[in-house]
Amino acid sequence: MNTLFDKIWDRHIVQIVNNGPSQLYIDRLYCHEVTSPQAFDGLRERKLKVFRPQQVFCMPDHNIPTHDQDRPIEDPIGRKQVEVLDANCKEFGLTEFKMNSKDNGIIHVVGPEKGLSLPGMTIVCGDSHTSTHGAMGAIAFGIGTSEVEMVLASQCILQSKPKSMRININGQLGKAVTPKDVALYLIAKLTTSGATGYFIEYAGQAVQEMSMEGRLTLCNLSIEMGARGGFIAPDDTTFEYIKGKEYAPKGEDWSKAINFWKTLKSEQDAVFDKELSFDAQDIEPRITYGTNPGMGIGITETIPLCEAIDTASQSSFIKSLDYMGFTPGMSLLGHTIDYVFLGACTNGRIEDFRAFASIVKGKKKADHVTAWLVPGSWAVMEQIKAEGLDTILHDAGFSIRQPGCSACLAMNDDKIPAGKYSISTSNRNFEGRQGPGSRTILASPIVAAAAAITGKITDPRTL
Repeated sequence: MNTLFDKIWDRHIVQIVNNGPSQLYIDRLYCHEVTSPQAFDGLRERKLKVFRPQQVFCMPDHNIPTHDQDRPIEDPIGRKQVEVLDANCKEFGLTEFKMNSKDNGIIHVVGPEKGLSLPGMTIVCGDSHTSTHGAMGAIAFGIGTSEVEMVLASQCILQSKPKSMRININGQLGKAVTPKDVALYLIAKLTTSGATGYFIEYAGQAVQEMSMEGRLTLCNLSIEMGARGGFIAPDDTTFEYIKGKEYAPKGEDWSKAINFWKTLKSEQDAVFDKELSFDAQDIEPRITYGTNPGMGIGITETIPLCEAIDTASQSSFIKSLDYMGFTPGMSLLGHTIDYVFLGACTNGRIEDFRAFASIVKGKKKADHVTAWLVPGSWAVMEQIKAEGLDTILHDAGFSIRQPGCSACLAMNDDKIPAGKYSISTSNRNFEGRQGPGSRTILASPIVAAAAAITGKITDPRTL
């Protein structure tokens, strides 16, 4: 019996290379300004056009500032990359959602919210967090720049088929536990390489009960446990989310699409290469303490002792704690923080802003905390205003920046200063990820909100 992954993968095989990879047809290619310039140069050198331009969508997001977007970008490298993307889209006849337009935002936020990412698709982008789109019931994964060129030229890619893994989260999530906490829990359990070579299907009651935005967060972090990607079988929650969106099927096409999408599920007797199950009740709000997303603990737990760490990993464990200014066995509750970042393709959606606002409503931001609240798109910004969340946040001492990748990575103006602690809703806490010498603690929007109000790491269940 076939898994869902088998069904989608097999439908997209153009041909199989003997003793080699599959030539896989790609339904949607997303491009941003950082990983696409050399791909377009490659087309020019070979005097090629984009094979199916209607299936390619582009937007700048990594380098764009989150303030004064109506002015020229000050950083010369960032400005050049955005200008080159504009020029390439114009030359090759591609749809671009330009900076400061109503369609712009983070590419992994905009794709689903516009109905461009749909069940049963194969989706690629020159960005590791393309796995986000798997929440729609699609096979979505990041590719390299040379592969971007391959898809631009042929709408196909050479790819070896990954092994299959199903992860079941059984039962209901507890108070203040979010899909971000589920993801951080899984990465800690599997480690950052535990799913290498696999494509993950998430299942179980806790996953089925997640909203689409929660599912997008969970799938976004699949890459952080080494997986090629992660996805969730589409269901009524998926269909309701897609219905009426700009690029979603309409009329008779909608009925046909629904009939097809309902077939997209693993067969009852499907066999996975690996299957794991976890109890949702074992998951509490989480934080990271080290310099990879797998170095995480429940918020009431303490940093592991050295003897609990594998001998081969102890030196890197100590090095990581030295960088963060922490010690083995330490509790992080009450630890003073300096910055809070709400946003990124992990947690920059309207549901994340609702959660953050629910915690800070009627309270005040700690005076010493700098908070950057960055919507994942202009559409999210409009929702924030329409729901009055901007007023709640403003009254609590917060301001909302313009959409973009922002402080997820140090490729724009939003950098955390050296030595400062940042509670971040993004996806990576590597050394210098948010700025040279910055110290990043990954958390959910709820944990970030609690820290912004108290000025320290706080269990949100106590507020």
